[in-house]
Amino acid sequence: KTLAAALAAADLVEVLEGPGPFTVLAPTDEAFAKLPAGTVESLLKPENKDKLRTILLYHVIPGRVYSDTVVTLKSAKTAAGLTAPITVKKAVGKAPATVMVGGSKVVKTDIDASNGVIHVVDAVILPE
Repeated sequence: KTLAAALAAADLVEVLEGPGPFTVLAPTDEAFAKLPAGTVESLLKPENKDKLRTILLYHVIPGRVYSDTVVTLKSAKTAAGLTAPITVKKAVGKAPATVMVGGSKVVKTDIDASNGVIHVVDAVILPE
């Protein structure tokens, strides 16, 4: 719900409903709740629209990038024009591989959408 509200406030709904393809790193509501108190409310204000757009576009990678490709990357160029670092910890024993994008853990992968693919992340990724 928080991501949907943020996308609307940043006027990005139509962009992401476009033909794509896009890879979206979608933070959960719990991910937004991890931000310092008042951050989300502040970002949703009209005067912070540009900052919000940059943060949200940092969660979008042009093209359809599935998890089998993500694990081979060291970074990805985002729709914000910034590069997000990718770290992969290989599976050990019964522990699965862990993929981190900009400090956020990918918790669900390869959710197909008509214009791309979604990977769910456990934290909002902030550009450095």
